[in-house]
Amino acid sequence: MQALPKQGQVKFLKARNLFEKNAAPILHLSGLDITIVKTDYEGQAKKLLELMENTDLIIIAGGDGTVQEVITGLLRRADEATFSKIPIGFIPLGKSSTLSQTLYPGSLNQVQHIADATLAILKGETVPLDVLQIKGEKEQPVFAVTGLRWGSYRDTGVKVSKYWYLGPLKTKAAHFFNTLKEWPQKHQASLTYLGPTKRPPEEPEEKPSRPPLYVRIYRRLSLYWASPPKEIPQEATLEAWEEMQLSTIELSITTQNRQLDLTRTEDFLNICIEPDTVGKGDFINRG
Repeated sequence: MQALPKQGQVKFLKARNLFEKNAAPILHLSGLDITIVKTDYEGQAKKLLELMENTDLIIIAGGDGTVQEVITGLLRRADEATFSKIPIGFIPLGKSSTLSQTLYPGSLNQVQHIADATLAILKGETVPLDVLQIKGEKEQPVFAVTGLRWGSYRDTGVKVSKYWYLGPLKTKAAHFFNTLKEWPQKHQASLTYLGPTKRPPEEPEEKPSRPPLYVRIYRRLSLYWASPPKEIPQEATLEAWEEMQLSTIELSITTQNRQLDLTRTEDFLNICIEPDTVGKGDFINRG
């Protein structure tokens, strides 16, 4: 199954051309039986994954938005524990493709990124990635593989395309017009978090072979004749949650997927709290 984004006709045509010229020939030569699904509106990939039947492989051909939709749809399924074991391939076609820089750092341009990604999928090369769950009070949870941003920089970034007619000045213009609102812009929240935790051991890929019948009989008889062991009560260890009140112009929480380290022994998220004392000039320049 393959999800192609369609966000604006020009973007869609560009993404389709990149896919058909650089990825499709490699996939068809591999002999795989591929079903291509073109998405027509935002949120459709999410719904498709919630309803999709079992498959051997999922390939996402798009950008960060398409990746986020597919992961969210997959992990919202009732059978996500088993369905999430299906390998997912990623072919970078969108304007923002954060994972492509992480997974294929040696690629020099987008065409090489696409070719390297397609070949890696066919070779079955996989790496584990962290997933961030974002839950609201009423809506279903949303999942992300890069991170979460909340604040003025993020809100302004969404409006940059509104000033397309200003060409290279559109980003500065969006940040300038944002400073005309109430200033300083402060976002207040209560943050509760845990420190780094030990990574659980990886599950073995293959189940151990079943012992012979006489060994199983001996073990059962040994358990039957043995006196039951005395249970020693264990004190429950409380997790050391910490809480802080914050006032910030921007809060970002990111996973470790941008700096993959497959040897790390701890799981943690990066939390960045920008000061709420940023001046208007600094806000425009940093934008």
